[in-house]
Amino acid sequence: MDDIVIVGAGECGTRAAFALRETGYTGAITLVGAESHLPYERPPLSKPMDGAVQMKAICGSDTIASAAIDYLQGAAATSLDPSLRTVSLNDGRTLRYQKLLLATGARPRRLTCVGAEHALDFRTCGDASEIFFRAASAKSVAIIGGGLIGMELAAVLRAKGVNVTIIEAAAKPLGRAVPTRFAQSLHARHIAEGVEFRLGVGVAEITPSAVLLADGTEVPADVVVSAIGVTADCALAEAAGLATGNGIHTDTFLRTSDHDIFAAGDCAAVAQPGGGHIRFESWRNARTQGETAARNMLGEARPFDAIPWFWSDQYDLSLQVVGLPRPEHQAIVRGLPDGELEFYLDGGRLVAAAGLGRGNSLAKDIKLAEMLVAAELVPDPEALADPGVNLKAVLKSARAEAAA
Repeated sequence: MDDIVIVGAGECGTRAAFALRETGYTGAITLVGAESHLPYERPPLSKPMDGAVQMKAICGSDTIASAAIDYLQGAAATSLDPSLRTVSLNDGRTLRYQKLLLATGARPRRLTCVGAEHALDFRTCGDASEIFFRAASAKSVAIIGGGLIGMELAAVLRAKGVNVTIIEAAAKPLGRAVPTRFAQSLHARHIAEGVEFRLGVGVAEITPSAVLLADGTEVPADVVVSAIGVTADCALAEAAGLATGNGIHTDTFLRTSDHDIFAAGDCAAVAQPGGGHIRFESWRNARTQGETAARNMLGEARPFDAIPWFWSDQYDLSLQVVGLPRPEHQAIVRGLPDGELEFYLDGGRLVAAAGLGRGNSLAKDIKLAEMLVAAELVPDPEALADPGVNLKAVLKSARAEAAA
């Protein structure tokens, strides 16, 4: 019997497998990965070097072997039977488990317009290789979707001299996850770099040489990329009768509605203290949830309460967001020589922060802001706004106030 089976060999599933060993688990671990590669990180896919897609491996085959992890490379799970504790694979094998982790990730949302088959997805290493191969000889690329992935890809292609048009159904790009201040700054930078935007309009049809918009205009394109977001890959869980919604529902310990089955990463919708479930899509979240689920599968009761964090590199600018900024929060802006920080207060307590600057110039400030958020402190707004006040001093002062 396979003691623990992990379905999904991305960042989340792979980190979970190694966390099991690091915690001292000596039983059998089977890691099921649908792709034909060793486990790799997704963020570098949008940042090719010398024209080649970067496949940054999470680990090597020797590391997997030395950890005694049975990695089933190129195998896909087709069904799950919680009553029998079995997972069936597309090659006819059946795996038995005592504990199961679903780290199935997410799949690209599909366009539904006429000619949608002409658009390329941007999710896997194979997707990235195809896009950059075609873009190398293209005069123009149309990217449908003005979110982070679409904007990152646009920045890379403009640096290669490719003409890029971003088509976004909303009135502005980056409207969902990025604070308004920084979304506007990034939008302006893309315009300055020569990216064209078609905003507030849908797609009627995609042809081999153009995108036809709902308003009747035509966007010439040798290559069309669909970057309209992702949906949780919870088909396996749904078919097995597990609770799902916008993802596989879990409690705060990442257990699903079947307590022998856990879910983590992009596919997991985690219960929140105030009610409801939230899915977090980021590299760090996948890694942290995988490690948390691993420990809880072994009997710990460690709630997942990590602070959300993500970053995006576009041109020479780096965006970082920690916490969950909301429009209703009080915003405090700190101007700096190489960028800006924005802090978000809820009832005086710092709950989130964001920064946009050149390179890694704001990385230390964001890290200190994350410490302030984690400590649930009430910092002085004037000190937050003053670039002459070191954030270490703000942290120290807020801690002293809280202890008084």
